[in-house]
Formats: sequence, C-alpha cells, structure tokens
Amino acid sequence: MDNFVWDKDRQSRTGVAEAVFCAHKSDQDLRAIIEFSQSNEAPVLLTRLNLDQYQRLPVKLQQILDYDTTSSTAIINEPPTIVSCNDICIVTAGTSDLNIAAEAQRTLAFNGYKAPIFSDVGVAGLWRLMEKIDHIRQYKIIIALAGMEGALFSVLAGLVRAPIIAVPTSVGYGVSQDGKVALDSALASCSPGILAVNIDNGFGGANAAIKIINQFSER
Repeated sequence: MDNFVWDKDRQSRTGVAEAVFCAHKSDQDLRAIIEFSQSNEAPVLLTRLNLDQYQRLPVKLQQILDYDTTSSTAIINEPPTIVSCNDICIVTAGTSDLNIAAEAQRTLAFNGYKAPIFSDVGVAGLWRLMEKIDHIRQYKIIIALAGMEGALFSVLAGLVRAPIIAVPTSVGYGVSQDGKVALDSALASCSPGILAVNIDNGFGGANAAIKIINQFSER
C-alpha cells in the first residue's frame, strides 16, 4: 500500500497546483510518487529535493525530471506555458539568498508566472536598489528575500506601491543566525504593506503571490 494520498483537486480547489515536499521522505516513497504522477500524466512540482535524493533515484526516473540544483526543485510533466510575465518579481538582498529565490521562481513558473529576479540589491549598498527601483515598480507584487537584519523589507516597502511578500532567509551569523532576526524585522516593520512567510519559504511566498494575482484575474 502506498504511503501517500494524491490531492488531484488541489488546482481547482485552491488555485495552486499540486506540489510534493521531498525532505524527510524515503527513497521508496519518492519513487512511488514520481511513478504515480508519470503514469497519470499529472504535472507535479517537487520541492526540497536535494542532490543526494535525486541521484539515488533510478536513472529512468531521473530522466523524466526537470531537476534544478540551485532551487532543489524538480518538475514532472511540464505544465502549460507561461500565462503572465509582468505581474510578479523577486528581489533579493544578496546573492546568498538566490537558492530560496530560485525556489520561488520555479514555483511561480510551474503555476504559469514568469518572474525575474533582481538580485544583490541589499541596503549595505543602497545605490544598487535605487538603480533598479524603476524596473521593480512595474510589478504588481514583489517577493523580497533577505537574511541578516532583514532591512530590505522595510526599505523596499517604503519605495513601491505593490505589496511586499517578505521571505526571511537563514543567511547570517551571530545574533542573525537562522533567519530569526530577519523574520522579526519583517513582522515588526513600520513600513505598511509587508506580508511575511516562514524562514526560507520561497515556495510559500510564491504561492501567496499566485493567490493574490489569481484574485485580480478573476475580477
């Protein structure tokens, strides 16, 4: 008997497609999930699929996956083409945030939204953000990622009309280790219009953006 129950109606019920969190799953369960989705021709996003897990899969299963090492994501049965290219963008404070940014970007792409990444525009060199700000202002929703003290969230929210979905990252050391200070910064910001998801949750930030954009589309 399989250890998983397939959520075949997730897309129609929630507006976001089925995804599988791979961390802590056994190799046997991962194989069963991939084989099931392949046989049912169901597009599926696999998240937190680390390289060791991927390499332990049978070669025939590796070959059907669109695997991305940066984001630790894989896609089975590519979904329909991109439906929107100008609604959502991703902004990172540093290049160290790019793996979580890539998770958000791949999640968006899987759900039909192409989102550019504006990387390494943290407040330690504010001119970098100001050089890109006119481009960033063109988007309806901004997913912002920052570790350390998370200052980017407040600064960015004070410069744009779009809501900011803050994704604190576990980039940092000392008192800012593990992303807790960045999360507190997002929650305690005096700049209005910031929504926060959990630490390193690029997937969650992307899905929040998708649900908001879907409301625009339906109206």
